Amino acid sequence: MRRITLFLAAAVISTPLFAMHCPADMARIDAQLEGSPPSDPAVLEQVRSLREEGGKLHEAGKHAESVEVLGKAMALLDG
Repeated sequence: MRRITLFLAAAVISTPLFAMHCPADMARIDAQLEGSPPSDPAVLEQVRSLREEGGKLHEAGKHAESVEVLGKAMALLDG
C-alpha cells in the first residue's frame, strides 16, 4: 500500500514538471528554426509539423505526449 501511495504521489508531482518542460522544448526548436533551419525541405516540414503537434498536445494538457513529440523534432534538428 505504501508503494502505491508513493507512486501516485510521484505521478502527481511529475505532471507539472512535464508541463514546464514543454515550453522550453518549443522555445529551443523555435530558436533553431530561426537561426539555422535544416537545409532539407522535407526535414524542415517534418520538424514544423512535430513542433505544432507538440504545442497542441501541451495546450490539451497531454504533457508527456508533448515532450515525446517535441523530442522527435529536436532529434531531427540535432541529427
